[in-house]
Amino acid sequence: MFDSGTARQNMVGGMPTVTILDDYQRVSLPSADWSEVQARYTVEVITEHIADEDELARRLSGSEVIVAMRERTPFPARLLARLPALRLLVTTGMGNAAIDLAAAKEQGVLVCGTTGVGNAVPEITLGMIIALTRHFAQEDAAVRAGGWQHTIGPGLAGATLGVVGLGRLGVPVAKLAQGFDMKVIAWSPNLTQERADPHQVRAVTKAELFAESDVITVHMPLSPASRGLIGAADLALMKPSAYLVNTSRGPIVDEAALVDALRDGRIAGAGLDVYDTEPLPVQHPLRGLRNTLLLPHIGYVTSDSYRFWFAQIVEDIVGWSAGRPIRVID
Repeated sequence: MFDSGTARQNMVGGMPTVTILDDYQRVSLPSADWSEVQARYTVEVITEHIADEDELARRLSGSEVIVAMRERTPFPARLLARLPALRLLVTTGMGNAAIDLAAAKEQGVLVCGTTGVGNAVPEITLGMIIALTRHFAQEDAAVRAGGWQHTIGPGLAGATLGVVGLGRLGVPVAKLAQGFDMKVIAWSPNLTQERADPHQVRAVTKAELFAESDVITVHMPLSPASRGLIGAADLALMKPSAYLVNTSRGPIVDEAALVDALRDGRIAGAGLDVYDTEPLPVQHPLRGLRNTLLLPHIGYVTSDSYRFWFAQIVEDIVGWSAGRPIRVID
């Protein structure tokens, strides 16, 4: 739906349009002072995801400025070609793999972004690990239904955490896990023990990581090389008591193979914040599996980050409209 209000009146006056996409939580307008933008533009907020490209092109056909939240809506060349009014595309972050930058440039569309604030993914990763292994969701539901103490789960001290990707996110996750007295091992295609040593982490082979870990957490960027990186053969190496957590990108893990492993009880459970298709389809089999903890891709966002990002988005729009674009993504 549109949060339009006075925006519809502004459209009558012929003002150009700024469209904010995928504002599921209705946070964009309350998170920043949009008055300078609203003085020059009609501001439309779309709070649902529009997956159909024809419908998306129709809804955005008159938008001069579009605000994209991360990679929720892709902008391939074929969609950009259908948006003749578009002149500025603003995304949270300074990189967005879902935007065809070359096509945008060819069409005369400037792409701007926002700089980072904090790092919320490691903390939600550890939170998911604890909630998953100690069955928080099931126990909460049971207490609300009148029950008491139905499950039991392992503690983290002495358990082995396997980190897939010891980089910007994997390193702080490792440090947090070590604070719980977990042993940490790691693997990525280019990881060496020399690179792992400063973080007190043991570098292992991929097979060793999947076979030895009590919990595996994924922290790799999505790329052609990492798509499907974790498949059925890897999941088959996991202990029946082990858990998988993915807060990175859904397609890194073979989703069908993961569903099969969970359904058959070949692994203890999975905590997921990311999926092949987002939002997760209503009839998706993951929704019916009790040995899962499912979050709606919220690992990277907090109220603080929203305030920071949307304030910069306003700056991007105002600066561009004044002929002084900032935070341009080439």
